[in-house]
Amino acid sequence: MKYQANKDNKRTYTVSLILILISIGIVLISLNTGSLQIAPLQVIQTLFGYGDYTNSLVLYEYRMPRILITMLGGIGLGISGAILQGLSRNPLADPGILGLHSGAAFGLIIFVTYFHSLDEYAAILIPLFTFLGGLLTAFIIILLTYERTKGLLPIRLILTGIAVSAGFSAVTLFLSLRLNEETYTFASRWLVGNVWGRDWIHVTALFPWILVLAPFAWFQSRTLNALALGDEVAASLGTSVQSQRLLMMATAVGLSCASVAMVGGIGFIGLVAPHLARRLVGPMYQGFLPVAGLIGMVILVLADTVGRSIFQPNAIPAGVIVAAIGAPYFLYLLTKTK
Repeated sequence: MKYQANKDNKRTYTVSLILILISIGIVLISLNTGSLQIAPLQVIQTLFGYGDYTNSLVLYEYRMPRILITMLGGIGLGISGAILQGLSRNPLADPGILGLHSGAAFGLIIFVTYFHSLDEYAAILIPLFTFLGGLLTAFIIILLTYERTKGLLPIRLILTGIAVSAGFSAVTLFLSLRLNEETYTFASRWLVGNVWGRDWIHVTALFPWILVLAPFAWFQSRTLNALALGDEVAASLGTSVQSQRLLMMATAVGLSCASVAMVGGIGFIGLVAPHLARRLVGPMYQGFLPVAGLIGMVILVLADTVGRSIFQPNAIPAGVIVAAIGAPYFLYLLTKTK
């Protein structure tokens, strides 16, 4: 047992190190790419304070905030998907599929409709509104899915999430059609997962959510391991099933909704990242959770880099790239899931 645990820890450390190195490489490529090409050596010089004014302006004011947003958002979406798959005991669970993204979009539209502010400092409030929208969605889904004798039913969870998502999407569309042109443009870009125009205030708004909730989720790894085994087993291990499930559900909602508040309605990362992490390091959350977050980060940074470099001068939103990868993988999982 102890040998197996040491072996799993070593594998987790190795995979994490590889993913970190891959992400560093992608970040350096992303800093180099765009409408203004900056040589890798000049990127490194600028990062160490030896670049010229133009390179410093492009890197520090435009590219670095955008890259940091995609890194933080990818971590949040990956960990959120991992939590939801454990809570629901359903390998197809994902913040987008369960309707949390639709709830987040509803919260965003409520904010821009009734508070009429796209001021950069108002960005700090956007994660709060998207979190409340996602929390409302989660409450409705749990209310419609939960049975006193059987608990959460995995099959019903997915179907209920799809139905609730459709309802919130309809309301969001109705409200968005009443917006002025500037606000509607902002909302439409957000809905397709476009991270263009992000700056340091958006990093400041998202960073505390990831800084607090991601480590908290990892510290709850034992609880997540127990809940993933089923309510009866978790209760026999001394876990307060109902309160812990609600607490971890709120954590997943906070991570996913705060992330999509800044990166837009990007789906499938919360589905793909946990599956890849589970294949690499196994199902134990102590190693599985951080690897899922790192994979989510790599996917989102890579998608944004590809979207704004290969398809120049017409950049493709990161959400479109992720969907092009995630949709076939979702269909593959459907064929493999019993």
